[in-house]
Amino acid sequence: MKNLIIIVALAFSFFSCQQQAKIGFVDNGKVINAYQEKKDVEGKYKQKDETFQKRRDSMISAYRLEYQEAQLKASKLRNQAQLQELSSEIQQKENLLTQKIQFEQQQMQQAFNAEIDSVLSKVRTFVDDYGKRNGYTYILGKNEAGSVMYGKEEQDISQAIIDELNANYKKKE
Repeated sequence: MKNLIIIVALAFSFFSCQQQAKIGFVDNGKVINAYQEKKDVEGKYKQKDETFQKRRDSMISAYRLEYQEAQLKASKLRNQAQLQELSSEIQQKENLLTQKIQFEQQQMQQAFNAEIDSVLSKVRTFVDDYGKRNGYTYILGKNEAGSVMYGKEEQDISQAIIDELNANYKKKE
């Protein structure tokens, strides 16, 4: 009996000395969408896209004028070889225009994706550092996939992450 009491007392003291894990969670979507650098990147590419759309519309309008001129010219031509050549020339211009537009769109999309990936990487690194600085054992990510289905409000450190991220970003500007 005496040994049992000693074992229970030792076990109790052992478990009470164990440090409890500090766990928090971050709403990934909320943090990313509230991060000013991400907003700035999106704004930059929205502006680039608007400029591109205007340039694209202008190129298409110029092509349409050429096409209409070619149709007028074709209506006056009687030689089948000349008609074929004119048709081929217009088709080639359309293909080049389409390729140019697609190429520019792909270039812009790739540049946007690279910048967004960089922003996401910065956020992950920041959360890592935040966890280390603030003594967290785990920081979980809450998202639509359901990695955190429920968390107590006081364990949600999303706003603290957002505030520090944006403060650090403003310092760099």
